[in-house]
Amino acid sequence: MRLAFLGTPDFAVTCLAALVAGGHEIAVVYSQPPAPRGRGHDLKPSAVHAFAEARGIPVRTPVSMRDPDEIAAFAALGLDAAVVVAFGQILPGAVLDAPRLGSFNLHASLLPRWRGAAPIQRAIMAGDKLTGVEVMRMTEGLDEGPVLAVDTLRIDAQETAGTLHDRLAEAGAALLVRALDAVGRSEAIETPQAEEGATYAKKIRPKEARLNWSKPAGELDCKIRGLSPFPGAWFEVPGDKGPVRVKALLSRPEDAAGAPGQVLDDGLLIACGEGAVRLLRVQREGKGPQEAEVFLRGFPVPAGTQLT
Repeated sequence: MRLAFLGTPDFAVTCLAALVAGGHEIAVVYSQPPAPRGRGHDLKPSAVHAFAEARGIPVRTPVSMRDPDEIAAFAALGLDAAVVVAFGQILPGAVLDAPRLGSFNLHASLLPRWRGAAPIQRAIMAGDKLTGVEVMRMTEGLDEGPVLAVDTLRIDAQETAGTLHDRLAEAGAALLVRALDAVGRSEAIETPQAEEGATYAKKIRPKEARLNWSKPAGELDCKIRGLSPFPGAWFEVPGDKGPVRVKALLSRPEDAAGAPGQVLDDGLLIACGEGAVRLLRVQREGKGPQEAEVFLRGFPVPAGTQLT
């Protein structure tokens, strides 16, 4: 089919690559405008933008798809369908309805649970055991359209947002290709979403990332893994020149007790409001990620240390 692809981050690149490999004609790619990235804050294209440009696919980066000129240009493409994967803008009905067969979205949750911006992180943070990817026909409501295809994945005990992101991207790309093939053959079955059980995956805010050791260990473990590798749940360790910020990137809950925030042994076992968490991978401010034992060789955090 002749498609427009609308997406921005790495997650969407996997899907775009699968559509190209599947023989679809990508008439144009839409992505968010280049943004400041890296230490120099230079303007750099998104992952989808860079991927498409390297393969000679036309790229457009409108500030808003609600601009009348953008809507007219989109309608003039003569598309069979539009595919949206983590684009980052809410699309008006005039855009969604312009392609001959409609517009379709790949979403990384089991809808109606975790509609919205951060479904992968929120599923882990909530302690969900299952998640998945779904292809739906887009409507003007937020992730509310009927579902065409589903693939379910289990969330492992040591799953992080990073590892789950990669698994869901691969599963989603394959599912998207199958769903579009069914649409092209007029064989797709669309199932309305349930009205009950809807939850919303709000965008992760920086203030959420600080760890509060008075919370139960299970809750903190889910938060650590759900925010890993980005933005990274963090805490402060007393240092000779003042508090040192450390990100916790991987952990596991353990059956131990102490005052919340107390370091219980020399291997980063931290007491919580209930139980304790052992930190397995961390990142000191200004350094790269390290396994806990490597980190501790250069920055000991002895038993008895009190974390705020």
